[in-house]
Amino acid sequence: MDNQREVREFLTSRRARITPEQAGLPAGTRRRVPGLRRSEVAALADVSVEYYARLERGHVAGVSPAVLEAVARALRLDEAERAHLLDLARAADGSDALTRPRRRATRQWKAHRSLQWTLDAVTAGPAFVRNGRMDLLAANQLARAFYHEVYADPHNQANLARFNFLDPASRRFYPDWDQAADIAVAILRTEAGRDPHDKDLHDLVGELSTRSDAFRTRWGAHNVRHHGTGTKRYHHHVVGDLTLAYEGLEMAAEPGLTLTIYTAEPGSPSEEGLRLLASWAATQDAQTASREASG
Repeated sequence: MDNQREVREFLTSRRARITPEQAGLPAGTRRRVPGLRRSEVAALADVSVEYYARLERGHVAGVSPAVLEAVARALRLDEAERAHLLDLARAADGSDALTRPRRRATRQWKAHRSLQWTLDAVTAGPAFVRNGRMDLLAANQLARAFYHEVYADPHNQANLARFNFLDPASRRFYPDWDQAADIAVAILRTEAGRDPHDKDLHDLVGELSTRSDAFRTRWGAHNVRHHGTGTKRYHHHVVGDLTLAYEGLEMAAEPGLTLTIYTAEPGSPSEEGLRLLASWAATQDAQTASREASG
């Protein structure tokens, strides 16, 4: 990623969304730009207009954390946006060698045995590990059944973002498709700030930008988010509608990876749906094992 352009477009987009009223400033009548002027952000951050203009042009290398925090407050950044700005600043401090995309690792990450045991111990809901590119790296039986359509099409490459934007099945799987699309892009954008030198991420963003107008538009919005907890609706092709709560846990032993667990409200139709999905998954696995044994 071009760090200066990323910084420039991120700061400009955040400035454009804030009204003077939100910032406690008089609106006036002759405003030629949406949101705040650069001079207004500079005043709110207690820096000179020239200094802030330099930041907004993408020159954040060597900027002190105190100034970045002041800019974050002036732009009313939330926690995810603030972290993204700090990530961009850290990336700007890297050497030329660090700013080039990294080559792919020769060995693919694989869950160690104890992690897989932990996932398999979760039997009441889907549990899986993903990276910031939204690759599904490890899963329990119920998660493999839950994301059956993601795994079934080899073109998806077990990637949730690719499924979201390039697989027509996602429109049925996600009843709130626009929300799911917004979240997927925000996660990828956050990862781009955290690790801007990831060659696989570059390739994924390039592929999705080329093949999906919906992705390209959302990518240009520069929205980021931390995906920690919430509730989502799904429509599974076997068991129908599901409303599931989720918890995303950052893995201390594997920085950059997230363990996510889905659960249903006790006694709800969705809990019964997960039980039916577990039964279907067990049947599918038994049939596969039988075929492999007879083959």
